[in-house]
Amino acid sequence: MSAEFNQPQRQSIVGIFIMFVYSLQGYAKAFWPLLVISILKFNEFDKFNVAIGIMIFLAFLIIMGIVSYLKYLNFTFYIDAENEEFIINEGIFNKTKTAIQLSKIQQVNINQSLIQKIIGVFELAVDTAGTNKKEGVIKAISHELALELKAHLLKNENKKAIHSDDASSGSEELPIEEAIDTETPFIKISFSSLLKIGITSNYVKSFFLLLAFFFTLFDYIKQITGRDVLHDENIEDYVDESQFMKVFLILFVIFFLVVIGVNLVRTIFTYFGYKISRQKGSLLLSYGLLNTKSTIIKPEKVQVTSVTQNFFQKKMNVLHLKIKQATAGEKEEHKSAIEIPGCNQLEKEAILKLLFQKIPEKGTVLKPNFRKLIFSIFLSIGLPLFGFYLLRDFIVEQTAVVDYLVPVYVGFVGLIQFFKFKNNRLFINDTFIIKQSGAWDICTEIIEPSKIQAITTSQLFWHKNANIGSVVLHTAGGNVAFQLGNFIQIKQYINLWLYEIETSDSNWM
Repeated sequence: MSAEFNQPQRQSIVGIFIMFVYSLQGYAKAFWPLLVISILKFNEFDKFNVAIGIMIFLAFLIIMGIVSYLKYLNFTFYIDAENEEFIINEGIFNKTKTAIQLSKIQQVNINQSLIQKIIGVFELAVDTAGTNKKEGVIKAISHELALELKAHLLKNENKKAIHSDDASSGSEELPIEEAIDTETPFIKISFSSLLKIGITSNYVKSFFLLLAFFFTLFDYIKQITGRDVLHDENIEDYVDESQFMKVFLILFVIFFLVVIGVNLVRTIFTYFGYKISRQKGSLLLSYGLLNTKSTIIKPEKVQVTSVTQNFFQKKMNVLHLKIKQATAGEKEEHKSAIEIPGCNQLEKEAILKLLFQKIPEKGTVLKPNFRKLIFSIFLSIGLPLFGFYLLRDFIVEQTAVVDYLVPVYVGFVGLIQFFKFKNNRLFINDTFIIKQSGAWDICTEIIEPSKIQAITTSQLFWHKNANIGSVVLHTAGGNVAFQLGNFIQIKQYINLWLYEIETSDSNWM
């Protein structure tokens, strides 16, 4: 039996506990350094101070419980059928009413965190392209009710899909119950594919995350103990100067293995059990080990699709696919990107065919001018070496040892810049614009000319005689830039793209 959403209703009663836990997590993240210091110095406190602290903490928990109950009591949601809006009322003292037009809803995601999984409820998040956050979030709702509410919120999209698919046969609209049960999984990312992606990608990201963690940890150790671990003079007592390079290489290997391990664990925990289903011409994605997420991708609202693959992944027949829909700004662009890791070549073609109705093909190729390579080498090698040799006598004592590393740096960075220049291409045909870039991880970005919002061209005055310039294609899901190409060709294609934008009737919002 279908649920009715035309009357205001509350979340599940366990929503009180969910709000309480989330509030507690928020305060714990803000004050965890104080908690760590208090635990470490617990023996220094007298019994009276400990008793006062416990009483304050219990009073704080009681207040949070009351606030969570009031939040639950004042949180209601319903669908205004007359105005075609989804209404959410919330707030304790400052009451807020959020009205979301059903026609503007871009995504309805059904997620489940670890706490929600233990209790047996789900989170439903409504997203449009208008802001950089979720417009409506219901923290505690049953899975059946979430599916029915999702179907009602996307009812207009279902009507469009059914009308476009069955207009010739004159079929009628499916009921909500049937629309819910028409999800057919056609791709499942295996555990072995996640392992392959985990050990062959995101080295840089995992490296900096781990580095930030260690620096934060050392900083807190310094604050608590007053000892600077990174500049401890006694460290020389443990490492012989003659074995410094050997110790450095061993630490580097250990750190690299830790980076791979962290990246592997993060990939498995985030994307475990990845399933892709067809739903009314759209893609329904569900994944996650501890935090389960479910989201839908509508092909007409896809802005930029990128496929990333390196040498090892190519040999293993796995790749990383990222889909960007309309966002509210550059800060939200990375967060809202939907990633599909570990799919093989056949699965990639099936996904692209569902998104674009055919597999994108490369057309006419535009290559960057050799000046781009020279300028990149100047920025990445010339300037750093100039600064190093200018200041090395002031900041480095053993210059002879460091000088041996300079050729290694020049060769490594020069090789990277060469492959980046070699792989930098812009492919253009009547239906697609494909940008290829990258040195090790080769990224191919695919956009349709009808999805372009604006086009920016630039040409420096000393590039006019060489007939080179740059172009940036602005979409609601991010920008695609190509620098120092043939400017006459670029302007010719821009005229064609602008004409297609003006004459296109696609509804990608």
